[in-house]
Amino acid sequence: MILVDSSVWIDFFRGVSNAETVQLVNLLKGSPMEEEVGVADLVIYEVMRGFDKPKDRQRAQNLLLAISVVEIGGLHNALLAAEHYNVLRSQGYTIRSPIDVLLASYCITHGHTLLHRDADFDVMETLRGLSVCRH
Repeated sequence: MILVDSSVWIDFFRGVSNAETVQLVNLLKGSPMEEEVGVADLVIYEVMRGFDKPKDRQRAQNLLLAISVVEIGGLHNALLAAEHYNVLRSQGYTIRSPIDVLLASYCITHGHTLLHRDADFDVMETLRGLSVCRH
């Protein structure tokens, strides 16, 4: 499964065209060679809090809930994410968003790939083994 980070969804809903949003559109079209696309529950929270207009919020919610939603919280992933965070911090890297660490940890543990536009995930890829989409 390819999980999509809020950095990509936010650009997508704003109508921004970049390599990641183009890749997302292709995933949503459901090419038979592509993996299933999914979204994390906490990413939905990050995305949904950014809409002012009820109509836009409803459109986004309908799309996000039409794909596979995974729950990335829970005790097991929280402990693993804390371990990833602490190892990175001991190596001089501080990830700014706790949700990003939870998402990356979930992807690493479950063998999922992440589609993102956030440099914090680059550190997780290099030092913790996160699998990311390349365009």
